[in-house]
Amino acid sequence: MIIGAGPAGVVAAETIRKLDKNATITIIGDEPEAPYSRMAIPYFLEENIEAEGTHLRKTNNHFADANINVIQQHVTRVDPVNNVVELQNGQTLPWDKLLIATGSHPIKPPIPGLDNPKVANCWTLADSRKIIDHVKKGSHVVQIGAGFIGCIILEALVRRGADLTVVEMDNRMVPRMLDEQCGGMLKSWCESKGVTVLTETQVTSIEDNGDGLKIQLSHGEALDADFVISATGVRSNTEFLEGSGIKMDQGILVDVHLESNLPGIYAAGDVAQGVDFTTGGYSVHAIQPTAADHGIICAKNMVQGNSTRHKGSLQMNVLSTLDLVSTSYGAWEGVAGGESSELIDSDRYRYIRLQFSGDKLIGANTLGITQNIGALRGLIQSESHLGVWKDRLMENPLNFMDAYVSITGNHA
Repeated sequence: MIIGAGPAGVVAAETIRKLDKNATITIIGDEPEAPYSRMAIPYFLEENIEAEGTHLRKTNNHFADANINVIQQHVTRVDPVNNVVELQNGQTLPWDKLLIATGSHPIKPPIPGLDNPKVANCWTLADSRKIIDHVKKGSHVVQIGAGFIGCIILEALVRRGADLTVVEMDNRMVPRMLDEQCGGMLKSWCESKGVTVLTETQVTSIEDNGDGLKIQLSHGEALDADFVISATGVRSNTEFLEGSGIKMDQGILVDVHLESNLPGIYAAGDVAQGVDFTTGGYSVHAIQPTAADHGIICAKNMVQGNSTRHKGSLQMNVLSTLDLVSTSYGAWEGVAGGESSELIDSDRYRYIRLQFSGDKLIGANTLGITQNIGALRGLIQSESHLGVWKDRLMENPLNFMDAYVSITGNHA
Protein backbone atom coordinates (compact mmCIF):
# COMPACT_ATOMS: atom_id res chain seq x y z
CA MET A 1 0.00 0.00 0.00
CA ILE A 2 1.37 3.40 -1.03
CA ILE A 3 -0.22 6.62 0.21
CA GLY A 4 0.79 9.38 -2.19
CA ALA A 5 0.73 9.57 -5.99
CA GLY A 6 3.75 11.80 -6.53
CA PRO A 7 7.20 10.81 -7.83
CA ALA A 8 8.19 8.87 -4.69
CA GLY A 9 5.00 6.81 -4.68
CA VAL A 10 4.99 6.11 -8.41
CA VAL A 11 8.67 5.14 -8.56
CA ALA A 12 8.20 2.90 -5.53
CA ALA A 13 5.19 1.15 -7.08
CA GLU A 14 7.02 0.52 -10.35
CA THR A 15 10.11 -0.75 -8.54
CA ILE A 16 8.03 -3.11 -6.40
CA ARG A 17 6.43 -4.48 -9.56
CA LYS A 18 9.87 -5.16 -11.09
CA LEU A 19 10.95 -7.00 -7.95
CA ASP A 20 7.71 -8.90 -7.32
CA LYS A 21 5.49 -9.81 -10.26
CA ASN A 22 2.74 -11.11 -7.96
CA ALA A 23 2.49 -8.31 -5.38
CA THR A 24 -0.81 -6.50 -4.95
CA ILE A 25 0.09 -2.81 -5.30
CA THR A 26 -2.23 0.09 -4.56
CA ILE A 27 -1.44 3.81 -4.84
CA ILE A 28 -3.80 6.20 -3.07
CA GLY A 29 -3.71 9.83 -4.22
CA ASP A 30 -6.04 12.55 -2.93
CA GLU A 31 -6.22 14.73 -6.05
CA PRO A 32 -8.70 14.12 -8.91
CA GLU A 33 -5.82 13.88 -11.38
CA ALA A 34 -3.58 11.22 -12.82
CA PRO A 35 -0.24 11.11 -10.93
CA TYR A 36 1.69 14.21 -12.00
CA SER A 37 4.87 16.17 -11.36
CA ARG A 38 4.66 19.52 -9.56
CA MET A 39 7.91 20.46 -11.29
CA ALA A 40 6.01 20.55 -14.59
CA ILE A 41 3.39 23.02 -13.31
CA PRO A 42 5.33 26.12 -14.49
CA TYR A 43 5.20 24.82 -18.07
CA PHE A 44 1.45 24.33 -17.69
CA LEU A 45 1.14 27.87 -16.28
CA GLU A 46 3.00 29.21 -19.30
CA GLU A 47 0.56 27.17 -21.44
CA ASN A 48 3.45 25.42 -23.14
CA ILE A 49 1.88 22.06 -22.27
CA GLU A 50 -1.58 20.73 -21.49
CA ALA A 51 -2.38 19.23 -18.10
CA GLU A 52 -1.57 15.80 -19.52
CA GLY A 53 1.98 17.02 -20.10
CA THR A 54 2.49 17.16 -16.32
CA HIS A 55 1.59 13.50 -15.89
CA LEU A 56 4.40 11.32 -14.57
CA ARG A 57 3.52 8.59 -17.05
CA LYS A 58 2.19 9.57 -20.45
CA THR A 59 0.24 6.50 -21.59
CA ASN A 60 -3.38 6.19 -20.45
CA ASN A 61 -3.10 2.55 -19.38
CA HIS A 62 0.37 2.67 -17.82
CA PHE A 63 -0.67 1.72 -14.29
CA ALA A 64 -3.34 -0.77 -15.38
CA ASP A 65 -0.85 -2.48 -17.68
CA ALA A 66 1.57 -2.78 -14.74
CA ASN A 67 -1.24 -4.16 -12.56
CA ILE A 68 -0.96 -1.19 -10.19
CA ASN A 69 -4.26 -0.02 -8.72
CA VAL A 70 -4.63 3.78 -8.42
CA ILE A 71 -7.33 5.15 -6.10
CA GLN A 72 -8.30 8.83 -5.88
CA GLN A 73 -9.29 9.25 -2.24
CA HIS A 74 -8.11 11.09 0.86
CA VAL A 75 -6.67 8.93 3.63
CA THR A 76 -8.04 10.06 7.00
CA ARG A 77 -6.32 7.58 9.31
CA VAL A 78 -3.63 4.92 9.46
CA ASP A 79 -4.27 2.04 11.89
CA PRO A 80 -0.99 0.16 12.49
CA VAL A 81 -2.62 -2.22 14.99
CA ASN A 82 -5.00 -3.70 12.42
CA ASN A 83 -2.85 -2.85 9.37
CA VAL A 84 -5.54 -0.84 7.60
CA VAL A 85 -5.95 2.66 6.22
CA GLU A 86 -9.25 4.50 6.45
CA LEU A 87 -10.47 6.60 3.52
CA GLN A 88 -12.67 9.69 3.51
CA ASN A 89 -15.48 7.71 1.86
CA GLY A 90 -15.56 5.34 4.86
CA GLN A 91 -13.76 2.49 3.13
CA THR A 92 -10.92 0.63 4.87
CA LEU A 93 -8.09 -1.05 2.99
CA PRO A 94 -5.65 -3.63 4.42
CA TRP A 95 -1.89 -3.66 3.90
CA ASP A 96 1.10 -5.88 4.63
CA LYS A 97 3.72 -3.18 3.99
CA LEU A 98 2.92 0.53 3.93
CA LEU A 99 4.75 3.41 2.26
CA ILE A 100 3.75 6.95 3.22
CA ALA A 101 4.72 9.36 0.44
CA THR A 102 2.13 12.08 0.97
CA GLY A 103 4.38 15.01 0.12
CA SER A 104 3.76 18.46 1.53
CA HIS A 105 1.27 21.32 1.48
CA PRO A 106 1.64 25.12 1.31
CA ILE A 107 2.03 26.99 4.58
CA LYS A 108 -0.73 29.54 5.15
CA PRO A 109 0.68 32.67 6.83
CA PRO A 110 -1.64 34.56 9.24
CA ILE A 111 -2.50 37.38 6.85
CA PRO A 112 -6.04 38.84 6.98
CA GLY A 113 -7.68 38.46 3.58
CA LEU A 114 -5.57 35.52 2.44
CA ASP A 115 -8.76 33.49 1.93
CA ASN A 116 -10.03 35.93 -0.72
CA PRO A 117 -10.96 34.14 -3.99
CA LYS A 118 -8.49 36.41 -5.81
CA VAL A 119 -5.66 34.78 -3.83
CA ALA A 120 -4.15 31.39 -4.64
CA ASN A 121 -1.27 29.09 -3.87
CA CYS A 122 0.57 27.55 -6.78
CA TRP A 123 0.98 23.96 -5.67
CA THR A 124 -1.57 21.84 -7.51
CA LEU A 125 -2.99 21.65 -11.02
CA ALA A 126 -6.21 23.09 -9.59
CA ASP A 127 -4.24 26.10 -8.29
CA SER A 128 -2.65 26.50 -11.71
CA ARG A 129 -6.00 26.48 -13.50
CA LYS A 130 -7.20 29.24 -11.17
CA ILE A 131 -4.11 31.33 -11.92
CA ILE A 132 -4.53 30.82 -15.67
CA ASP A 133 -8.14 32.01 -15.38
CA HIS A 134 -7.21 35.18 -13.46
CA VAL A 135 -3.73 36.22 -14.61
CA LYS A 136 -3.58 37.62 -18.12
CA LYS A 137 -1.09 39.81 -19.94
CA GLY A 138 -0.81 43.08 -18.02
CA SER A 139 -2.46 41.76 -14.84
CA HIS A 140 -1.03 43.32 -11.68
CA VAL A 141 0.11 40.41 -9.52
CA VAL A 142 1.66 40.41 -6.06
CA GLN A 143 3.53 37.28 -5.04
CA ILE A 144 4.21 36.69 -1.36
CA GLY A 145 7.51 34.86 -0.97
CA ALA A 146 10.74 34.64 -2.98
CA GLY A 147 11.92 31.20 -1.90
CA PHE A 148 12.67 28.25 -4.16
CA ILE A 149 9.04 27.61 -5.10
CA GLY A 150 8.35 31.33 -5.40
CA CYS A 151 11.15 31.79 -7.92
CA ILE A 152 9.86 28.92 -10.07
CA ILE A 153 6.39 30.48 -10.08
CA LEU A 154 7.86 33.93 -10.70
CA GLU A 155 9.31 32.84 -14.02
CA ALA A 156 5.99 31.42 -15.21
CA LEU A 157 4.12 34.59 -14.23
CA VAL A 158 6.56 36.77 -16.17
CA ARG A 159 6.14 34.49 -19.20
CA ARG A 160 2.37 35.04 -18.89
CA GLY A 161 2.97 38.79 -19.17
CA ALA A 162 2.05 39.70 -15.60
CA ASP A 163 3.14 43.00 -14.06
CA LEU A 164 4.75 41.32 -11.06
CA THR A 165 5.77 42.50 -7.60
CA VAL A 166 7.42 40.00 -5.26
CA VAL A 167 7.35 40.61 -1.50
CA GLU A 168 9.96 38.76 0.58
CA MET A 169 10.37 39.14 4.34
CA ASP A 170 14.08 38.20 4.35
CA ASN A 171 16.91 40.44 3.14
CA ARG A 172 17.43 38.51 -0.11
CA MET A 173 15.82 36.09 -2.52
CA VAL A 174 15.87 32.34 -1.80
CA PRO A 175 17.36 32.82 1.70
CA ARG A 176 17.34 29.09 2.50
CA MET A 177 19.46 28.36 -0.55
CA LEU A 178 21.58 31.41 -1.40
CA ASP A 179 23.91 33.53 0.71
CA GLU A 180 23.44 37.29 0.97
CA GLN A 181 25.68 38.14 -1.99
CA CYS A 182 24.18 35.51 -4.27
CA GLY A 183 20.57 36.22 -3.27
CA GLY A 184 21.16 39.94 -3.76
CA MET A 185 22.53 39.38 -7.25
CA LEU A 186 19.49 37.27 -8.13
CA LYS A 187 17.27 40.14 -6.97
CA SER A 188 19.16 42.54 -9.27
CA TRP A 189 18.73 40.10 -12.16
CA CYS A 190 14.97 39.87 -11.63
CA GLU A 191 14.68 43.65 -11.41
CA SER A 192 16.59 43.96 -14.69
CA LYS A 193 13.86 41.79 -16.25
CA GLY A 194 11.07 44.09 -15.06
CA VAL A 195 10.10 42.37 -11.80
CA THR A 196 9.74 44.54 -8.70
CA VAL A 197 11.30 42.78 -5.69
CA LEU A 198 10.66 44.14 -2.19
CA THR A 199 12.91 42.48 0.39
CA GLU A 200 12.73 42.92 4.17
CA THR A 201 9.02 43.56 3.63
CA GLN A 202 5.89 41.71 4.75
CA VAL A 203 2.28 41.70 3.59
CA THR A 204 0.16 42.65 6.60
CA SER A 205 -3.32 42.42 5.05
CA ILE A 206 -5.23 41.93 1.81
CA GLU A 207 -8.39 43.97 1.24
CA ASP A 208 -10.91 43.57 -1.57
CA ASN A 209 -12.10 46.94 -2.88
CA GLY A 210 -14.40 45.48 -5.51
CA ASP A 211 -12.35 46.25 -8.59
CA GLY A 212 -9.23 44.62 -7.22
CA LEU A 213 -7.13 44.07 -4.12
CA LYS A 214 -5.31 46.48 -1.83
CA ILE A 215 -2.15 44.91 -0.40
CA GLN A 216 -0.95 46.55 2.82
CA LEU A 217 2.78 46.28 3.49
CA SER A 218 4.77 46.34 6.72
CA HIS A 219 6.49 49.64 5.89
CA GLY A 220 3.16 51.43 5.62
CA GLU A 221 2.73 51.62 1.86
CA ALA A 222 0.10 49.74 -0.16
CA LEU A 223 -0.01 48.01 -3.54
CA ASP A 224 -2.91 47.59 -5.94
CA ALA A 225 -3.28 44.13 -7.44
CA ASP A 226 -5.62 42.07 -9.57
CA PHE A 227 -4.42 38.81 -8.04
CA VAL A 228 -2.17 37.56 -5.22
CA ILE A 229 -0.14 34.36 -5.08
CA SER A 230 1.07 32.97 -1.76
CA ALA A 231 4.38 31.10 -1.95
CA THR A 232 5.63 31.13 1.63
CA GLY A 233 6.93 27.59 1.93
CA VAL A 234 5.58 24.09 2.52
CA ARG A 235 5.11 21.63 5.37
CA SER A 236 4.99 17.82 5.36
CA ASN A 237 1.56 16.16 5.12
CA THR A 238 1.42 14.25 8.40
CA GLU A 239 -1.80 15.47 10.07
CA PHE A 240 -3.67 12.23 9.31
CA LEU A 241 -1.02 10.27 11.25
CA GLU A 242 -1.78 11.86 14.62
CA GLY A 243 -2.43 9.12 17.16
CA SER A 244 -0.97 6.41 14.93
CA GLY A 245 2.15 5.88 17.03
CA ILE A 246 4.41 6.84 14.13
CA LYS A 247 7.16 9.13 15.42
CA MET A 248 7.28 12.53 13.73
CA ASP A 249 9.14 15.81 13.95
CA GLN A 250 9.22 18.01 10.82
CA GLY A 251 8.27 14.84 8.95
CA ILE A 252 8.16 11.11 9.63
CA LEU A 253 11.38 10.08 11.36
CA VAL A 254 12.99 7.23 9.41
CA ASP A 255 16.11 5.10 9.86
CA VAL A 256 18.79 4.17 7.31
CA HIS A 257 16.27 1.86 5.59
CA LEU A 258 13.69 4.69 5.42
CA GLU A 259 11.55 2.69 7.83
CA SER A 260 9.64 4.43 10.62
CA ASN A 261 9.69 3.37 14.26
CA LEU A 262 6.85 0.96 13.41
CA PRO A 263 8.06 -2.12 11.48
CA GLY A 264 6.69 -2.38 7.96
CA ILE A 265 5.82 1.33 7.66
CA TYR A 266 8.17 3.37 5.46
CA ALA A 267 8.28 7.01 4.34
CA ALA A 268 9.66 8.71 1.23
CA GLY A 269 9.91 12.15 -0.34
CA ASP A 270 8.81 15.42 1.24
CA VAL A 271 7.23 13.64 4.20
CA ALA A 272 10.35 11.67 5.22
CA GLN A 273 12.78 13.12 7.75
CA GLY A 274 15.89 11.05 7.20
CA VAL A 275 19.64 11.18 7.57
CA ASP A 276 21.20 14.39 6.27
CA PHE A 277 24.50 13.71 4.48
CA THR A 278 25.74 17.21 5.26
CA THR A 279 25.01 17.49 8.98
CA GLY A 280 24.63 13.89 10.09
CA GLY A 281 21.32 14.89 11.68
CA TYR A 282 17.80 14.34 10.39
CA SER A 283 16.03 16.64 7.95
CA VAL A 284 13.40 16.80 5.21
CA HIS A 285 14.76 17.32 1.69
CA ALA A 286 11.80 18.37 -0.43
CA ILE A 287 13.23 17.92 -3.92
CA GLN A 288 12.12 15.53 -6.66
CA PRO A 289 15.44 13.67 -7.15
CA THR A 290 15.49 12.80 -3.44
CA ALA A 291 11.86 11.64 -3.66
CA ALA A 292 12.68 9.30 -6.55
CA ASP A 293 15.74 7.90 -4.74
CA HIS A 294 13.63 7.32 -1.63
CA GLY A 295 11.00 5.53 -3.69
CA ILE A 296 13.52 3.03 -5.06
CA ILE A 297 15.10 2.35 -1.65
CA CYS A 298 11.74 1.91 0.08
CA ALA A 299 10.52 -0.46 -2.63
CA LYS A 300 13.60 -2.66 -2.30
CA ASN A 301 13.31 -2.78 1.47
CA MET A 302 9.57 -3.48 1.42
CA VAL A 303 10.12 -6.45 -0.90
CA GLN A 304 13.56 -7.67 0.13
CA GLY A 305 13.55 -7.08 3.88
CA ASN A 306 15.62 -3.95 4.54
CA SER A 307 18.40 -4.98 2.18
CA THR A 308 19.26 -1.43 1.06
CA ARG A 309 20.65 1.38 3.20
CA HIS A 310 20.09 5.06 2.60
CA LYS A 311 23.41 6.88 2.86
CA GLY A 312 21.80 10.24 3.54
CA SER A 313 20.50 13.00 1.30
CA LEU A 314 22.86 15.75 0.20
CA GLN A 315 21.37 19.21 0.56
CA MET A 316 21.16 20.22 -3.08
CA ASN A 317 19.13 22.76 -5.04
CA VAL A 318 19.32 23.81 -8.68
CA LEU A 319 17.06 26.70 -9.65
CA SER A 320 16.49 28.56 -12.91
CA THR A 321 14.98 32.03 -12.49
CA LEU A 322 14.29 33.88 -15.74
CA ASP A 323 17.05 31.75 -17.33
CA LEU A 324 19.65 32.50 -14.65
CA VAL A 325 20.72 29.30 -12.88
CA SER A 326 21.64 29.25 -9.20
CA THR A 327 22.76 26.27 -7.13
CA SER A 328 23.52 25.29 -3.58
CA TYR A 329 25.23 22.12 -2.41
CA GLY A 330 25.96 20.72 1.02
CA ALA A 331 26.96 23.08 3.83
CA TRP A 332 26.70 26.16 1.61
CA GLU A 333 26.65 28.47 4.64
CA GLY A 334 29.96 27.05 5.89
CA VAL A 335 30.87 25.66 9.31
CA ALA A 336 32.58 27.05 12.38
CA GLY A 337 36.33 27.12 11.84
CA GLY A 338 35.99 26.52 8.11
CA GLU A 339 37.33 28.55 5.21
CA SER A 340 35.77 29.88 2.03
CA SER A 341 36.77 31.25 -1.36
CA GLU A 342 34.66 33.55 -3.51
CA LEU A 343 34.55 35.12 -6.96
CA ILE A 344 32.04 37.83 -7.91
CA ASP A 345 31.26 39.20 -11.37
CA SER A 346 28.23 41.41 -10.76
CA ASP A 347 28.10 42.81 -14.30
CA ARG A 348 27.74 39.31 -15.79
CA TYR A 349 25.68 37.91 -12.90
CA ARG A 350 28.27 35.24 -12.14
CA TYR A 351 29.14 34.15 -8.63
CA ILE A 352 30.77 31.22 -6.86
CA ARG A 353 31.55 30.63 -3.20
CA LEU A 354 33.12 27.40 -1.95
CA GLN A 355 33.11 26.24 1.67
CA PHE A 356 35.87 24.08 3.17
CA SER A 357 36.43 22.13 6.35
CA GLY A 358 40.09 21.22 6.56
CA ASP A 359 41.04 20.05 3.07
CA LYS A 360 37.55 18.86 2.13
CA LEU A 361 35.00 20.75 0.07
CA ILE A 362 31.76 20.71 2.07
CA GLY A 363 29.49 23.25 0.36
CA ALA A 364 28.99 25.65 -2.53
CA ASN A 365 26.80 28.47 -3.84
CA THR A 366 26.84 29.47 -7.50
CA LEU A 367 25.00 31.84 -9.81
CA GLY A 368 25.22 31.97 -13.59
CA ILE A 369 27.67 29.04 -13.75
CA THR A 370 26.39 25.87 -15.39
CA GLN A 371 29.30 24.13 -17.13
CA ASN A 372 30.45 21.00 -15.25
CA ILE A 373 28.50 22.16 -12.19
CA GLY A 374 27.87 18.55 -11.17
CA ALA A 375 31.56 18.23 -10.30
CA LEU A 376 30.88 20.29 -7.17
CA ARG A 377 28.37 17.71 -6.01
CA GLY A 378 30.87 14.95 -6.77
CA LEU A 379 33.65 16.54 -4.72
CA ILE A 380 31.34 17.18 -1.77
CA GLN A 381 29.59 13.81 -1.79
CA SER A 382 32.82 11.82 -2.21
CA GLU A 383 34.31 13.63 0.82
CA SER A 384 37.59 13.68 -1.08
CA HIS A 385 40.75 15.07 0.48
CA LEU A 386 41.75 17.94 -1.80
CA GLY A 387 45.49 17.97 -1.07
CA VAL A 388 47.22 20.58 -3.22
CA TRP A 389 43.88 21.44 -4.82
CA LYS A 390 42.70 23.12 -1.62
CA ASP A 391 45.08 26.07 -2.16
CA ARG A 392 44.29 26.17 -5.87
CA LEU A 393 40.55 26.36 -5.17
CA MET A 394 41.12 29.00 -2.50
CA GLU A 395 42.93 31.06 -5.13
CA ASN A 396 40.42 30.39 -7.92
CA PRO A 397 37.21 28.49 -7.07
CA LEU A 398 36.43 28.09 -10.78
CA ASN A 399 39.08 25.35 -10.91
CA PHE A 400 36.60 22.89 -9.38
CA MET A 401 36.31 20.74 -12.52
CA ASP A 402 40.08 20.35 -12.80
CA ALA A 403 40.16 19.39 -9.13
CA TYR A 404 37.39 16.85 -9.62
CA VAL A 405 39.10 15.16 -12.57
CA SER A 406 42.49 15.12 -10.86
CA ILE A 407 41.18 13.71 -7.59
CA THR A 408 38.55 11.24 -8.81
CA GLY A 409 39.88 10.40 -12.27
CA ASN A 410 36.32 10.81 -13.52
CA HIS A 411 35.92 12.83 -16.72
CA ALA A 412 32.15 12.34 -16.96
